[in-house]
Amino acid sequence: MAAQRTISLRSLAGEKLPQLPYVLRILLENVARHLGEGEQTSTILAWLDRRSSAQEIPFQPARLLMHDTTCGPALADIAGMRCSLAEAGGNPRALNPQIPIDVSVDHSISVDHFGSSAAIKANMKREQERNEERFRFMKWAQANLTNLRIHPPGTGIMHTINLEQLASVVTTRDGWTFPDTLIGTDSHTPMINGLGVLAWGVGGLEAEGVMFGLPVMMRIPDVIGIRLEGALPEGTFATDLALHVTHQLRARGIDNPFVEFHGPGVSSLTVGQRAVVANMAPEMGAQTAYFPVDDQTLAYLEATGRSADQVALVRDYAQASGLWFDPLSSPSYTDTFTIDLSTVATSLAGPQRPQDLIAPAEARQSIEPLVAKARRNGREGKSGRIEDGAVAIAAITSCTNTSDARLNIAAGLLARRARALGLAPKPWVKTSFSPGSPAAARYLERAGLIEDLDAVGFGIVGFGCMTCIGNSGPLLDTVETAIREEGIVPVAVLSGNRNFPGRVHPLLSAGFLASPPLVIAYALAGTIDIDIQNDPLGQTPDGKNVYLRDLWPSADEIEAVYHAASSIADFPQAFAVATQSRLWQEVETVKGELWPFDPASTYLRRPPFANFAEPQSLDRLITRPLLVLGDDITTDQISPAGAVPADSEAGRYLIERGENPKDLNVFSSRRGNFEVMVRGLFTNRTVENHLAPGIAPGFGVDFETGEHLPLHILARRNRERGVAGVILAGERYGAGSSRDWAAKGTALIGARAVIASSFERIHRTNLIGMGILPLKAPQGLVPSKLGIGPTDTIEIALLDPSLAKRSRFAVTIRHAGREPETFEAVAQIETELEISLLHKGGIIPFILSGALDRSASGGKKVDLH
Repeated sequence: MAAQRTISLRSLAGEKLPQLPYVLRILLENVARHLGEGEQTSTILAWLDRRSSAQEIPFQPARLLMHDTTCGPALADIAGMRCSLAEAGGNPRALNPQIPIDVSVDHSISVDHFGSSAAIKANMKREQERNEERFRFMKWAQANLTNLRIHPPGTGIMHTINLEQLASVVTTRDGWTFPDTLIGTDSHTPMINGLGVLAWGVGGLEAEGVMFGLPVMMRIPDVIGIRLEGALPEGTFATDLALHVTHQLRARGIDNPFVEFHGPGVSSLTVGQRAVVANMAPEMGAQTAYFPVDDQTLAYLEATGRSADQVALVRDYAQASGLWFDPLSSPSYTDTFTIDLSTVATSLAGPQRPQDLIAPAEARQSIEPLVAKARRNGREGKSGRIEDGAVAIAAITSCTNTSDARLNIAAGLLARRARALGLAPKPWVKTSFSPGSPAAARYLERAGLIEDLDAVGFGIVGFGCMTCIGNSGPLLDTVETAIREEGIVPVAVLSGNRNFPGRVHPLLSAGFLASPPLVIAYALAGTIDIDIQNDPLGQTPDGKNVYLRDLWPSADEIEAVYHAASSIADFPQAFAVATQSRLWQEVETVKGELWPFDPASTYLRRPPFANFAEPQSLDRLITRPLLVLGDDITTDQISPAGAVPADSEAGRYLIERGENPKDLNVFSSRRGNFEVMVRGLFTNRTVENHLAPGIAPGFGVDFETGEHLPLHILARRNRERGVAGVILAGERYGAGSSRDWAAKGTALIGARAVIASSFERIHRTNLIGMGILPLKAPQGLVPSKLGIGPTDTIEIALLDPSLAKRSRFAVTIRHAGREPETFEAVAQIETELEISLLHKGGIIPFILSGALDRSASGGKKVDLH
């Protein structure tokens, strides 16, 4: 075998190498391997002069990771683009991914059944029935697109698959040996940072560009160093550390830097613990949360069945290249602070944001504003046994914590003790356990913990991102009645990463993030109106009080069970068995390089934006306000993922087309149908449009007639008038999931610009990917306080000679009946590529233009009709 080439970072950086953060060493290698030594590599080394830079570099990831509800719309875009390309006389095969893409089908399974050992099979069968058309489409894509691999339902959550199966840490390909890197179309892609793999989340639109050969153009990032000292105290978990770090970084108001952990405390954390922390990088406001390669990395690779040769390659390459972690080293960082691990305590986050750290005893107090709001709206707040703060959903769910085997074991041990003492969840609590990997079932079974979890309601209901993404299924009837008729404010408690209002379930506006064993404890208590660390959780059959301390497992117990129950073979074998799923094998698909879009389909429609477009002028926009919003508007609130309500605009659309009103599936499974998605836009019940009093969520105001109309109808009227729209919002606009439909939908309702106090990174790039201009309002200006009305006009005029990075725009609000006011906004444009995308009308027209240029010209056009 021929020798593999490598980039010598020691030769390239010389004495500067120890000063560079590890993340910048990886970026340096990436740029040098693709472009050679030159200006770009010198630019990265020059970062050390100020520990910050305004220069941009091209990053070319080794691979791309997606899940079904982001790959679905991306593949629909590609299928639509192939049709457009064929109609223009081009070759559809010119649109083929150029890097390896892995797709996990992990976001389509719901908690329809729970509380029995048969739940998992029933849920997977229902998943197949609901999503048959989507699965056929994905199989078509795998057959017709190069470099695309689909991991079927049941193989696990994308981030867990990445940790256990896909990540190599060091890759050998095309004659080179180099660090494994990737981007993923899920904001929690940085979870793999816990294994020493540099990765971050992007929107589906940016990923489409990467698929077809575009690099990720990025400003050389600021890097925040977090020095860890000490070790976690007895009784605390990685979940508590993750919530602690999230709170600390959000409080600092960071602006999407890379975060890197260093110091002696890093070595005390296993890869499972590191991954729990790294998963929450987006909640921290960070792009990454990176842990360098060390002995813990090698131990994890061995424990999950990687070959001895691969483990040796990782060790030898990392040590030789300067990527091996030294706990005594002190690289230069943009900013740094220290966390003493011994100060971390058992914690919750909530009730509506993952950065809001609280002690468990403060849980009830934290929901008082929500309860008071419900009372102001005339709700009674009385419903027998179910009271405010009742736990409606208790779910051990998602990749965040269930990818750490020790956390699953801790939950199992607590369940064992609760079972032995005769405790059970309260009857109004919907319980579920959806681990990230099918291997979890094997080691928990070997440990004898599956029966204990089943006994307290936490039997495995599926291997997918279920409750955390909103696929929680229906609430128990008694709880839903209490909410709708009595105004009770119940809560969800979950081991996930997000608790935004309505995310877990449309009727739940409060949720708390907690470690897996603490989730079970709250299910036993049935309420958050309790000091769970000191008050009784319940009673034994003979009337003795049971406290959390009676159930809580020790670190030694967890470690002993982990070593006794673990088997290296679990991981590759469980993955292989799931890959051969009979249900998946039975899915049949169509043949041909063009997908036959059916106008009658309720799942897959040809996207109206997957077309060529005329160049856009952005020097002056005259717009009408569509929505004026407050702070913390998330992508969940912009474009929901959860169940489609039968009484909603989207629900009525589906019912009119023959769908079952009692089972309309979830928005995340309908993302291939733009008609459904545009009808769900901004319909979250917590969205308040300050444009006029009494505007229902998902509605706007017709500036000519004054009517309150669903946004999709208002958009149609404005298109006929030739009128463009603008959205105004407060701080952290677009926080949350890397949901490209939050931008696609915004484009479909006619918005040409969004003016906000600040933007979350991924949503900002998604807006640009749809040709929408993101503008940052000046500090101190609160859009919702400007008194903007539906008849006002908002003019946006470029102040600079031409559009450039960070261009300044004059925004003039012409009020009806009073003097206009003007302020200056700054375009949130970071790279030259983003300028090109805005001029082209977005990433899709940009890709199509390139594909047509590459394709054979003058070919016969394909009749798609």
